[in-house]
Amino acid sequence: MLLRGEKQFFDRLIDVINRGVGGQEAPEEFSRIEADVVAEAPALVIWQVGTNAVYKDGYVFDEVQATFAAGLDVLAALPLDVVVMDSQFTRAIAAKAELAEKYMAMIADVAADKHVNLFRRFELMKQWIKDGVLLPELDDGGELHTSDWATGCVTQALFEAINDALARTPTT
Repeated sequence: MLLRGEKQFFDRLIDVINRGVGGQEAPEEFSRIEADVVAEAPALVIWQVGTNAVYKDGYVFDEVQATFAAGLDVLAALPLDVVVMDSQFTRAIAAKAELAEKYMAMIADVAADKHVNLFRRFELMKQWIKDGVLLPELDDGGELHTSDWATGCVTQALFEAINDALARTPTT
C-alpha cells in the first residue's frame, strides 16, 4: 500500500510516503529496498522493524538480524538519514514478551553497530504501562496494531526526538 500525502512542518511542505507492507519483516523488506526506497531518493527513512518477527511464527531470528543489518548497509551508502523504530508494545506483543525482548535487544545492537538512530517505541510504550495506561488502550482492539491515541503519542514523541536531534546538530 502506498500512502502519499503532503504535510507541513515549519512552513515547509514535505511528502510522506509509506512503503510499509502489512505483515512483512526485514527479510521481505530488504528485497524491496532498491525499488521502494532507493528509487524515491528520500531525505529520511524511518524503518519500522521487529513487530512481525515477534508476532508471526516462521521468522528465523538470524535471518531477520542479517537482512536488517544488510538493509542498513544499503541505506548507509545513500545521502539520507535513517531512523530505526522498533516494535510497538501491544497485547499481542506483550503476550510474547521474552521473544520481544530478544528482538528489541538485537535491533538496538544492530542499530548501534551501524551507527543508526534508534527510536525505542517498545520501551516508550512499556513506560506508558508503568505510568498507568492500561495495555488494551495501546492497541486498536485487534491486539496487534496501535490505537489512534497511541499512534498519535508515538508520532509526537518521534517528532520531538527528531527536533531534539536537529537542535543538537551543529550548523555549517
